[in-house]
Amino acid sequence: MNFSDVLIIILVVLAIILAVLYYINKKSMRKMIQAQDFIENNRTTVQIFVIDKKQEKPSPSNLPKAVYEQMPKTTKMRKANLVRAKIGPQITTLICDKPVYNVLPVKKSIKVDLAGMYIIGITGMNLEDKKKKSITEKMTASLNRKLSKK
Repeated sequence: MNFSDVLIIILVVLAIILAVLYYINKKSMRKMIQAQDFIENNRTTVQIFVIDKKQEKPSPSNLPKAVYEQMPKTTKMRKANLVRAKIGPQITTLICDKPVYNVLPVKKSIKVDLAGMYIIGITGMNLEDKKKKSITEKMTASLNRKLSKK
């Protein structure tokens, strides 16, 4: 085998790998679109009291058994943003996005958008303003304020 034969084999293998990745991406995008449609159709605004929030692996002890059994294996192995909240008289564990989790105040009553057990967003609160800022972001903001005053 000479160099051109090895090069052709490598190109064929790369083409097959790219085709498989394209197919998997297309399939996952279809699932993501279906999930977003489901979330939009089942969105409700609810007043909740946030008791606690943690980043931990889902388990039957912190989620309802039916929900835990329906989760994919990969999701069960990863840490999730879990929020213990009181919705009316009932205390439940909810799941939320990272941007929402970062600005969610603990021990406060707030209005959130829920889709089942999933916190989509906080109503009446600007997420960008409440986000924890890094040192460089704080410094650039203060410099911008000082420059705009002059």
